[in-house]
Amino acid sequence: MIPQEYVEARSVLLDALDGLGPHRDAIVLVGAQALYLHVGDADFVTAPTTTDADLVLVPDRLADEPSIADAMCAAGFAPGAHPGSWLGRGQIAVDLMTPEALSGPKSRRSAKLRPPHDDKWTARRTLGLEPAVVDNDIHVITELTGESTRSFRLKVAGPAALMVSKVVKIAERRDQPNRLKPKDGLDVLRLLRAIETAQLARGLEKLLAQDLSRGVVEHAMRELRTLATGPEELLPSLAAAAEFDGHDEIRMSTVALVEDLLAEFDAAGIR
Repeated sequence: MIPQEYVEARSVLLDALDGLGPHRDAIVLVGAQALYLHVGDADFVTAPTTTDADLVLVPDRLADEPSIADAMCAAGFAPGAHPGSWLGRGQIAVDLMTPEALSGPKSRRSAKLRPPHDDKWTARRTLGLEPAVVDNDIHVITELTGESTRSFRLKVAGPAALMVSKVVKIAERRDQPNRLKPKDGLDVLRLLRAIETAQLARGLEKLLAQDLSRGVVEHAMRELRTLATGPEELLPSLAAAAEFDGHDEIRMSTVALVEDLLAEFDAAGIR
């Protein structure tokens, strides 16, 4: 059974996609909702769930009008407490983000977009999302119940891009324990179990060939080599904390699958 909070988060995501209609070609779905489209339920006790939605904006593909802020407000959203956070029905958040490399002059959190999208609350600059711009495919995004027929065709980040963003996120927060989420560790394991190791490695290799994504992929893989070197390290510990049982098996599975992925890289001469 799909958790109710996930059902509601999907419905609010569709509200945003409806309002952002002229801009949908410039949007890529990332985060948990994208990840679960690739991995399904897998074989975990903990059901896939999320309470929000994450969208990447590709600045040079945005339509000239309406402004992103106006479109979100017209769709029933209000700015949240941080740049890029938009609150819809039930105070459910849709986060609008722009890859760090495409976010313009450096600022603390806000992406610097061209007019008329240059309101500081529109989008948040975020490292690790660059691969989603080049690694994505079209999916049909629907409600998670049969009560509505709403659906939209949308770019969804591929498994390799999602792996990079998750690893970068965990690495950035390792010195801020209050911001670490066990679910992020389990989501990495979901990807490692559901997607063939060779397929993930090929996806990462393709990302390394692109100027936009190369640097962040190299950074993510360096971090991955330190995050799961043993069962007590951060990544396996987060994954185990998110699952209801089988903690030892979860830890060892995480370490083994990370080792397999890194071995594929090493065999290909990729560092």
